[in-house]
Amino acid sequence: MPCYRCGVRQADPERGKTPWRRGVRDDQLVLICPACQDGNWTADLQSCARCGTVHLIRRLGQVECLDCGLIHEPAPAREHEHEPVLVPARPGRAGTSTGASPADGALAEEVGRALDRILGRR
Repeated sequence: MPCYRCGVRQADPERGKTPWRRGVRDDQLVLICPACQDGNWTADLQSCARCGTVHLIRRLGQVECLDCGLIHEPAPAREHEHEPVLVPARPGRAGTSTGASPADGALAEEVGRALDRILGRR
């Protein structure tokens, strides 16, 4: 999992305490690399409703405070939040419901040829 602020990935950890920190943001577990732990790096992390600390983790679908032990269920996702948005076909393309371009057709043919090579079909 990369650092949520800069995107750098954690290398294989050495034995002992890691300099990376964990937190919860928008009810999701995030990692913070040592370079991003400057200034007020905890400002955009969630804090515990009981004790105010940012020492939260998310596991088994729940958010837990490591300091006071308060456990809460994350807020339910809003309905239709992750549903795909339907986009109408581009005008002037009668008979085409997908809106595919000629480049899409060429890509499909190239993928088909690659699959034929890999699977030994001629």
